[in-house]
Amino acid sequence: MTGMEKRFVDDSPRHDRRRFLSSIGGGFGLFAWHALQQLELQAATLPSSMDPLRPTAPRTPQFAPQAKSVIFLFLVGGPSHIDSFDFKPELQKLNGQPVPKSIRQAVESTRHANVFHGCEDKLMASPFSFSRHGEMGIHISQLWPNLAKQVDRLCFIHSLQAESNNHAPASYQLHTGEIRPGKASLGSWVTYGLGSENENLPGYVVLFDAGPLGGAANYSNGFLPPAFQPTRLQETGPLVRNLTPPSQFADGQRASLDLLRELNLQHRAPRDGNPELDARIASYELAYRMQSAGLEVANFSDETVSTTSAYGLNHTDDRTAKFGRKCLLARRLVERGVRFVQLYDMPDKDGWDAHSQLTKNHVPRARWTDQPMAALVADLQQRGLLDSTIVLCASEFGRTPMMQGDKGRQHNAAGFTIWLAGGNIPPGRIGATDELGLMAVERPLAFRDLHATLLSLLGLDYEALGFETSGRFERLTGVAGSASLIDEIM
Repeated sequence: MTGMEKRFVDDSPRHDRRRFLSSIGGGFGLFAWHALQQLELQAATLPSSMDPLRPTAPRTPQFAPQAKSVIFLFLVGGPSHIDSFDFKPELQKLNGQPVPKSIRQAVESTRHANVFHGCEDKLMASPFSFSRHGEMGIHISQLWPNLAKQVDRLCFIHSLQAESNNHAPASYQLHTGEIRPGKASLGSWVTYGLGSENENLPGYVVLFDAGPLGGAANYSNGFLPPAFQPTRLQETGPLVRNLTPPSQFADGQRASLDLLRELNLQHRAPRDGNPELDARIASYELAYRMQSAGLEVANFSDETVSTTSAYGLNHTDDRTAKFGRKCLLARRLVERGVRFVQLYDMPDKDGWDAHSQLTKNHVPRARWTDQPMAALVADLQQRGLLDSTIVLCASEFGRTPMMQGDKGRQHNAAGFTIWLAGGNIPPGRIGATDELGLMAVERPLAFRDLHATLLSLLGLDYEALGFETSGRFERLTGVAGSASLIDEIM
């Protein structure tokens, strides 16, 4: 064979039709194998005791819990911690002066340097007076006269930090552990891990007029099965619109649902492991059971006049009364075994976002929320529910000691205050910001530390609680080893 002939001899494998179809089939097989593997991994991360047709049935905690339910009070928009619970005498002294160079340099050397953007280099003293309350003599602003009476039951964390100085990302992070939307919320993780103690009501409930900044991604189930998404309830009337069937269909409703369930189970038989289908079957039954349980829990006629008055249901300010009804409903829900209740204080588009006229913004909002929240803590205590219920009051960040606009304050993710009550959490104070309230300098804490602690208080191993999705083992607290418990709370 000549050199030229050798050059044109084709000694590569033949690509005939049979070989081509065989290779394509192998590729499809690989895709199918990968899909089955993902389902197996997903199933492996589900709590072992979970019944897919009763997904919110109660499950045993991984270790002895300090509490069994959560009420999360979210004040949308960022109330000012230095005008509420973090008293700074030095800020009062330096009113109108620039930020001291030492503090500015300390903050600018961190990832929170952008906290100065949009502010004047001019400190603004709090327009509100502070006084000591309770056995520990904790300073509380005049904005919160009712909460001040409950101060010996509250634990203040003064050193929380967020990774973003913008509303939606910081809010996502507080709710889901990530600044990006699409992750599962704290309420979904808790009900995924523990189920609920009342199968006639949703395990995870949200209550709001206007939702949080960033929308439903704050309270969504994300990648968790649909059974762990929240149910939005109303604080008055039927819990869910159109929950009760028209009278002409009521008599045959049970028979219709039984037939529908039988057909759905037949459809499900060859499709085992489909969480969307399981959730839909379970939702029909939950809706049916809620027709009686929902009407009962939203009926406040069995509450005493002193109780409804304490929550502010007869308040002359309608917004106080509305928030009071949400707080009272939250107590009634956890009393009946609902695992997680999320309340949003967002009656209008502005929330606590006081870029201008801080006093005009904060005074009415404190009035709307102070009395109902204080009544909630006191009522839970009186009924013996506070030890088993964690009450968390938080926002996405605080506000700066520097002035912005017309006597307003800018966002501040560098250091701010939240409070907790119940769950056998010892009252007192944890951490501290600098003398101006600008940045956490003592015991700085991340949202993931708060999440890890809350899960642990409920008896859940925050490192083990996870869900396999897209080839990743997702946790509320992020990469293994990145979160730490707040030991002072445990």
